[in-house]
Amino acid sequence: MEKCDNQSVEEVVDSFREENAREGLRVFVAGGSRSGNDPVYVEEAYNLGRQIAKMDFKLDFGLSSCGIMGAVARGVLDGWNHKKCKGSPIQGITTKEYYSLYQTDEILSQVEDIIVAQTLEERKQKLLDADFVVFAPGGVGTLDELAYDCVAMQDGFLQIKPFILYNVEGYFHHLVEYLKSIASSGFADPMPFIVVDNSYELGVVFRLLKLRYQGSNTAEAYASTRQLIYELPYFLKKKTDSSVHVEDIMSEMKQTSLHGSAEERQELANEIERAYLEKEIERMYDRLAKTGRDTSVVSDKLSALKKRKKENQTFKG
Repeated sequence: MEKCDNQSVEEVVDSFREENAREGLRVFVAGGSRSGNDPVYVEEAYNLGRQIAKMDFKLDFGLSSCGIMGAVARGVLDGWNHKKCKGSPIQGITTKEYYSLYQTDEILSQVEDIIVAQTLEERKQKLLDADFVVFAPGGVGTLDELAYDCVAMQDGFLQIKPFILYNVEGYFHHLVEYLKSIASSGFADPMPFIVVDNSYELGVVFRLLKLRYQGSNTAEAYASTRQLIYELPYFLKKKTDSSVHVEDIMSEMKQTSLHGSAEERQELANEIERAYLEKEIERMYDRLAKTGRDTSVVSDKLSALKKRKKENQTFKG
């Protein structure tokens, strides 16, 4: 937190709170128009919406009431209404063709702010005006959005900003490995994706972004996001229950960095490193488990194909 050099953590936190309450940070969520086969996807999408409202963020989305995106919108509206906030928490950005499909929908009738873009390209650009981007489970449309945004950031057409992969049930673990492979093979620079596995972790990330994120230029945004990725497991480990606040952990870290002994500062660095490695190892085991299930599925399919081929040969004979 560079701004803390001449200010206390409390002063910085208060200033961010005032600024965000006045302006409202915007979150663009990209996700599926279908619900998926596991109810947990819709459940966690709804929780995502509630977290957005809890943080006093505003939602930008492609104006869909179905599937994952519909669940996110419901979560935002329910959270917003529960807090009895004024104004509209959602901005829908769509095209004329899509708007004609959804304008009579019950959920979307509650969306007061709607921007109708002339083309899909214009729609994408307007959606990326948001402060943060969250990718929830979805299909090829979500994948297209992610690829488009990565290219735009890599080529300098879009300022780097925090991108969050909402890795519900390990949904994005194949994609995370593929993106790492692209970077390690020299075909792209590493993209600073913040990976979260559930709505609890997402809530911690939102809180950190609200209090710490400074994205005045690309270099600062990139450095700030990478630092958050590295330190996030430490915050998750230290936040043992609801009585422990992110602000308290930040204050302890700053106190140690500024006034702790060399040994205390080294121990803090070691704890952050251990937490990061433990989280990566945990995710790796989860990926291995899912890969094992994938292998089992492939084996079953192969057996079924061999059986079908044998039956076909028998039939011909």
